[in-house]
Amino acid sequence: MSLRARIRDGDAEAFERLFDDFGRAVYGHAFRLTGDWSAAEDVMALTFLEAWRLRRRIDAEGGSLRPWLLGIATNVARNTRRAARRHDDALARLPRPAPVADFAEEVAGRVDDARTLAAVRRAYGSLRRAEQEVFALVVWSGLGYAEAAVALGVSVGTIRSRLSRARRRLALFAAEREPLPPPRQERGDRGTAVRIVREEYR
Repeated sequence: MSLRARIRDGDAEAFERLFDDFGRAVYGHAFRLTGDWSAAEDVMALTFLEAWRLRRRIDAEGGSLRPWLLGIATNVARNTRRAARRHDDALARLPRPAPVADFAEEVAGRVDDARTLAAVRRAYGSLRRAEQEVFALVVWSGLGYAEAAVALGVSVGTIRSRLSRARRRLALFAAEREPLPPPRQERGDRGTAVRIVREEYR
């Protein structure tokens, strides 16, 4: 019996293998969508709970279940964002508490690639939500257009157009933030500087 069929029939060992095979991929995708390690853990856990609940919908025949799982993770992340917005709105209506010390900058300073990560998050944040989802699935998670289409429940043409728009927006975002060259420079310095900045915003 295939792994798909075993999972569909409620085989716990087969589902555990599914988690072992794709847990890291789901977690990585969740982090790219949320930008938060803790939120990504919640999304991953909810994704596999939802996958277990929906296991009867799995076809016995077929390829990898990775696109299916990443599609579930995308929907879970959407719902998580909506819940977070409702929570934030509720908190905003409460009286403000006394200020406390913020250690975020101190912690971030210990991360070697903090600047690069921040630049990537700003660029990614400039995209529309639908473009973020496609970009995360195709570019970061490595799904093909057809697999991404299955994950999001849209056509391959929609995947292509959203990805194309995302790439154009990211290119414009990087170009707008490209620093001016210093007053004095040696031959070839500008080319190196521009390349580094562009790579930072990829």
